Amino acid sequence: MPQPLSIVIPVYNEGANFPSLWATLCSQVCSEFAAFVIYDFEEDDTVPLIQQMIAEGENRIRLIKNNIRKGVVGAILTGFNQVEHGPVLVVMADLSDDLGQVDRMLALYRQGYQVVVGSRYMKGGGIEGGPWFKQFLSRMAGLTLHYFRGIPTHDATNAFKIYDRDLLKSFEIQSQRGFELNLEITVKAFLAGYRIAEVPCLWKDRTQGKSRFKLLPWLPYDLKWYFYAFRPRRPSARIEVLPRGAARD
Repeated sequence: MPQPLSIVIPVYNEGANFPSLWATLCSQVCSEFAAFVIYDFEEDDTVPLIQQMIAEGENRIRLIKNNIRKGVVGAILTGFNQVEHGPVLVVMADLSDDLGQVDRMLALYRQGYQVVVGSRYMKGGGIEGGPWFKQFLSRMAGLTLHYFRGIPTHDATNAFKIYDRDLLKSFEIQSQRGFELNLEITVKAFLAGYRIAEVPCLWKDRTQGKSRFKLLPWLPYDLKWYFYAFRPRRPSARIEVLPRGAARD
């Protein structure tokens, strides 16, 4: 029997967004899943909402305090540590991710791919809203790594990915801040010869709450993993694309 999907959701005052996120997960993800909601501090306005949902009988959610370091990297790593084996999906609580693609991503994982990327920059993907310069940099990073380095995704920087938990255990994750972790794991998986696939997805800018993305302070950390990608690697990973809207097997 396939192992259920584990969804790691880092939150920072997402009380306004979480009910819509949960409704969308429940309506668009047909596969069995469990969610690990990771928070930094007790005053986070997401915490009482999740506690109420659990008290009312929602048994698919676990509320976990970040026990590694404050910030999104520590939250995601805390979530990873809650999962023993199987597929792990990272989802942002701001409703930006294309949750309608999760079942297709999971189907590729179950075909033997250890990293499955929700790709904004491949054919069929796209972006709605958000800072143009941030889009430009992430697009250029993804496309140059794909075409010049051969990484089998057009969108190595996106956080919206399914990882195999055993893959995550196979190397040390060194990221400290920002969203560099997304690029680090993809690059290290590529260099180690793990199988990578991608599915087109549509990213939408948040409509409620405030983004904590800080481009300039985090840019040097992303550049570190960008250049790391050009180290020697093991036998090449394969690319497989599932067209947007295609039926699952």
